[in-house]
Amino acid sequence: MFTVQPSTKEFTIRLPAVGTPAPWFTARSTSNEKYRFDTVAGRYIVLCFFATAGDETGRATLAAVARHRRIFDDVHASFFGVSIDPEDEKSGRVAESMPGIRHFWDFDQAISRQFGNGDPQQYHRFSVILDERLCVYAMIAFMNDAQAHVAKLVEVLGAAPAVGTALGIQVPAPVLIVPRVFSADLCRRLMEHYNAGGATDSGFMREIDGKTVGIYDYGHKRRTDKTIEDEALKKECMGRIHACVIPEIRKAFQFHANRIERHIVACYDGETGGHFRPHRDNTTKGTAHRRFAVSLVLNSGEFAGGLLRFPEFGQATYNPPAGGAVVFSCSLLHEATAVTKGQRYVYLPFLYDDAAAAIREENQGLLSSGDLNQESAE
Repeated sequence: MFTVQPSTKEFTIRLPAVGTPAPWFTARSTSNEKYRFDTVAGRYIVLCFFATAGDETGRATLAAVARHRRIFDDVHASFFGVSIDPEDEKSGRVAESMPGIRHFWDFDQAISRQFGNGDPQQYHRFSVILDERLCVYAMIAFMNDAQAHVAKLVEVLGAAPAVGTALGIQVPAPVLIVPRVFSADLCRRLMEHYNAGGATDSGFMREIDGKTVGIYDYGHKRRTDKTIEDEALKKECMGRIHACVIPEIRKAFQFHANRIERHIVACYDGETGGHFRPHRDNTTKGTAHRRFAVSLVLNSGEFAGGLLRFPEFGQATYNPPAGGAVVFSCSLLHEATAVTKGQRYVYLPFLYDDAAAAIREENQGLLSSGDLNQESAE
C-alpha cells in the first residue's frame, strides 16, 4: 500500500524551517474525533511521523518512546505519533498512554502533506520538535535506526530550556492589565445582579458539520453566566469600557475597538472547581470576528485559584485587582485555572471593530442557535 523511505539528515522532503510556526490542523486522534492541534501549545511537542507500527522500525520506535516516557509528562513535553496505517487502529497495536503520549490517525495523509510528506508511495519517517508556541525547534531524521532516533529526541528535549525561559528572562504574555475600570460600588452591584438568580451553565463553541454549535463539557469548562438585562447597568459598564479600556487597546495595539459583544457576569465556583481549560476565543466561523477579550475581575482577593494563564508564554499567571481587567487578543491560547476556594466573579465582554462586524454578519447563518453568548474552544 505504501513504501516507507529512510530520511537523510538533509531531509529529502520539504519541511518548515526552524523558528517558523508549524501548521495547525484538526484531526482524529486516539482520544478525540476532532483534536485541535493548536491547543497543545505551552510545552515542547514531538510530532513523530513513524508511519506504521506494522514493521520493525515503527514498532521499535514506539517501544523506545514508551521506555523514555518519563520525559513526556505533558508539562515539559508531549509526544504525538502520526500513523498512516489503518491497521494500527484496527488492531489496537497503537494506543495512547497518559500523560504525554498520544497519536493522530492520518490515513489520508492530510497532516503529513502539511509537513511536506505528501507522496503515499514514498513516505519518509522523521520527527519535528516544536517549542511552546508551536514553532519548529528541531527536526530529526530516522535513517532506519529507531533506537538512535528516539535517543536523539530524548537528548534534545533533555537539553532544552524550561518552557518560557529560552531567552534567559521571563517573557510576559502580550496582555494589558488595566486597573480601576469599575468602581468598588459597580463591582458590588454586578455581583448582586448575578446573585439575584437566573444564572445558567456556560458552554463553549465548536465547529460541527459547518455550523458553530454550543456544547457543554464539565471536564473542559465549569462556569455559570448571567446576562445583564438591566439597561442602566449595562450602559454603565459600556461607558467604563469605552472610557478606560478602549484607549489603552488603541495605544498599545493601534486598534480602535468600537463594538462590544455580550454583557455577562460569570462565576467560577470553588465548590465545583470552576475552570476553563486552554482555548482560543475565535476559532469557529461564528466567533471569528472577535478581536480582544476582556476579563474584568469583580472580587480579587476573595477567592483562591482562578488565575489567567497563557500557556504559550510560560507558567506566569495573571489576576488584576478588583475592578481591573486583563485584556488580550482572542487568538492567544489561555485558560482560567480552577477556583479552589470561594467564588470568582468576572465581567466578560469581547471587543471588535466595523471590519470584524462585517465578518460577524456574514457568518450569522452558520450559528446553530443564532447566539454568541459563549466562548469558542476545543
